Amino acid sequence: MGLHWAFPLPDKIYYSRLVLARDGTLLQAYLSPDQKWRMKTELNEITPELRRAFINKEDRFFYYHFGVNPISILRALVKNIFQQKITSGASTITMQVARLLEPKKRTYFNKLIEIFRALQLEWTYSKEEILQLYLNLVPYGGNIEGVKAASLLYFGTMPDKLSLAQVVTLAIVPNRPTSLGLGKNQDRLVEERNRWLKKFAQRGVFDKEAIEDAINEPLAVRRETLPNWLPHLAGVIHRTTPLEISTVTTTIDAHLQRKTTEIAATYAKSMAKIGVYNLAILIVDNPTRQVLAYVGSQDFHDPLHAGQIDGVRAVRSPGSALKPLLYGLAFDAGLITPKTVLTDVPVDFNGYAPENFDEKFNGYITAEQALTHSLNVPAVKILDQVGVNRAIQVLKAANFATIARQEKQLGLSLALGGCGVTLWEMAGLYVAFANQGAFAPLKWLPNADTTTLVQLISPQAAYVISAILLQVEPPSGYEYNFHRPKIAWKTGTSYGRRDGWSIGYNPRYTIAVWTGNFNGEGSPELTGAGVATPLLFRLFSEIDPLSASKWFDPPSGLAERQVCIQSGLPPSDFCTQLTTDWYLPGISPSVRCQHLKPIFISEDEKISYCSACLPLNGNFGRKFFPNHPPEMVAFLHTSGIQFEQIPPHNPQCTRLLERQPPLIVSPVNGRTYLRIESNRVELALSCQVANDVSRVFWYVDDKFYCSASPQATVFFSASVGKHKISCTDDQGMSTSIQVQVE
Repeated sequence: MGLHWAFPLPDKIYYSRLVLARDGTLLQAYLSPDQKWRMKTELNEITPELRRAFINKEDRFFYYHFGVNPISILRALVKNIFQQKITSGASTITMQVARLLEPKKRTYFNKLIEIFRALQLEWTYSKEEILQLYLNLVPYGGNIEGVKAASLLYFGTMPDKLSLAQVVTLAIVPNRPTSLGLGKNQDRLVEERNRWLKKFAQRGVFDKEAIEDAINEPLAVRRETLPNWLPHLAGVIHRTTPLEISTVTTTIDAHLQRKTTEIAATYAKSMAKIGVYNLAILIVDNPTRQVLAYVGSQDFHDPLHAGQIDGVRAVRSPGSALKPLLYGLAFDAGLITPKTVLTDVPVDFNGYAPENFDEKFNGYITAEQALTHSLNVPAVKILDQVGVNRAIQVLKAANFATIARQEKQLGLSLALGGCGVTLWEMAGLYVAFANQGAFAPLKWLPNADTTTLVQLISPQAAYVISAILLQVEPPSGYEYNFHRPKIAWKTGTSYGRRDGWSIGYNPRYTIAVWTGNFNGEGSPELTGAGVATPLLFRLFSEIDPLSASKWFDPPSGLAERQVCIQSGLPPSDFCTQLTTDWYLPGISPSVRCQHLKPIFISEDEKISYCSACLPLNGNFGRKFFPNHPPEMVAFLHTSGIQFEQIPPHNPQCTRLLERQPPLIVSPVNGRTYLRIESNRVELALSCQVANDVSRVFWYVDDKFYCSASPQATVFFSASVGKHKISCTDDQGMSTSIQVQVE
């Protein structure tokens, strides 16, 4: 007992790391720390055939001795004395394990140490555990050790799937790895295998029919290439898992991973024609949030295009792919409903003037149309109303790590992709949309905890966003396809066409696709809709062809109402065209439609009146005019679109009207403008006014400069220094700003 504690067993073994799919299929393997293919055979993988073959080949009395077989030792000793050399070691399986754990030169003294270690093994481990150690350490030549490594490398299968002929083949090689090396001398190996099969038949180890089948089985042995289906995620797992853990079972679906990898490789070849070489794909099971497929690049072994970079975790610009979240937040805040009419016109947010992807403006457009067409200006306006800080806090709650680090540098450009995200983060966000707005981290390990949920947007907002994204026009070839996937989806294209995104989901799956170049180089033909979306739809068609048969159910608390199509608000008496809209009772806008406003006008309709200046003789009428906001008035004028304007107000009226003053859009208040060559700089003066204003008056440093129509842009040559710029409309309303020229 004392010796046992004084000289502990050297039984710390490091195995090759195996990364398995959810069904146990091998996806990736790594050499052990000592550069061996030594794969741990678990107890449940030791089949009865494997056990009987090795025990009857190596140590028939394994279950009856205490680690050493005295009769065998005595017989071997006598034989060695007569032969004048060591011809037989009489080693039991336990003694062989001792030698494999602590290799030494074969001498009588070392044999005594081996016997001592064998006794220690029997004291420490059960017979099944000792057999397991033997099967894990038995040599097969080169750097291959253990039955599992030999089974996978030479037969391409796990040990519990081996045939009897294969089992016996593996049992006879370790004693003669040179002459019976796997894949070297097939004829000799078959001859020796069959000799042992017949010997097993004589001993009654296996039944005769099984023996005959094994003898007739051809020997197909060749060095197999180990699977390489999950290089990027397996690399993360391998780097972060302790050495003691040899096998990691993931949530990956082996069939889906192989199919996705193959589709990605094929699709990448077509992308190369337009100078786009990289892609990444993530497929998630929505109910469990388990990752089913993880493709980090088009080809891990593509050095020309940096295939070893993990595109799932690379930080890129999302383009427009964050817009659905902004609309969901606005819906929850009571700012919009799907049919709310927004203005898509030029706008300037203190020098930030967003434009749409096609560099055009659409005027009036509903919120759902703005989202389905991915318009930039309405999205920026919505973010401005929701608040950049509010959006950032929600994204931080959804584990957007780079956005959390960039928090203080982010602004309204966040709506258009002015931030850094990963495909992993974006997939997690859209999985939340599919789970009634509730976020929990994605997981690649089956036992990972996802019970803590964070409500990013309400279930009602998530449903509305899904309903809107379902309306997005599908890519070419799917418009009238009966098998078109029923998915809610959104694209994104970053500035400079460096990133193309397409992310879609249904109740069962979320698939996130990124396309681009890892070196950041853009391509004129790269867009999310044109490049990433066809791949998204192909993947959905392959993995969920029956998706059209199911969809999300509307949650409680979401209601429908009639609204005016001109504003998306509850109708007034003058509203004649109505439509149905989703809304949140008590939260969504409840003010009645005001797309028209009544105006008192003269009989010839050339003058308008307020209630204070109505003619005493009663010679006036009342008429409804379009109630356009100032920015829409400016857009209509600039676009040459005719519309009915309110006549100029009664010039004899002395009452100051309660109205909005002109909005100076250029130059920008508080902005510093730099001169380049001369001592002066040309500043453009432009404004937005109400639709009954026909003339504005510009003042510079409290001195009259000029008068102009509200739609005209005039220029002022400003000298170095501070300048006060004022604009007064013909209704007497005025506003002022200050700028600096340096």
